[in-house]
Amino acid sequence: MTDADPAAPLGFHHIRLELAREPQAPAGDPEAGYDILAPLTAERRLDAAVWREAPEKCRVRRFSHGATLAFGRLRHAAPDRWFLDFEPGEADDVHGFRLADERLETGEYVSLSTDDQMHTYVVARSEPV
Repeated sequence: MTDADPAAPLGFHHIRLELAREPQAPAGDPEAGYDILAPLTAERRLDAAVWREAPEKCRVRRFSHGATLAFGRLRHAAPDRWFLDFEPGEADDVHGFRLADERLETGEYVSLSTDDQMHTYVVARSEPV
């Protein structure tokens, strides 16, 4: 993913989520998280209508300490369920907790469920591409 992605339609943003403070990471971990390329509404929420027009453009990168762990896609399931899909099947899916309601702007927090554990991430970046 790049800051100026010519393949990204209008309204798409680069959203960077970094692990927030939690018991296993008392100071948080800015080196662990996700880069997401996704459409946002004017209210900075995920835009399902634009997603439906170009779901293949909604990409995700999982990273940790300088390494890319996986590439995947942002997926939407009606009515308001969003998840990060890295491989066929559901075993590795990362589900957002009320992600449709969250404002994805810098400084806000979101919760994602991985391996049956909920983790909190801070939106470290949310900029148009």
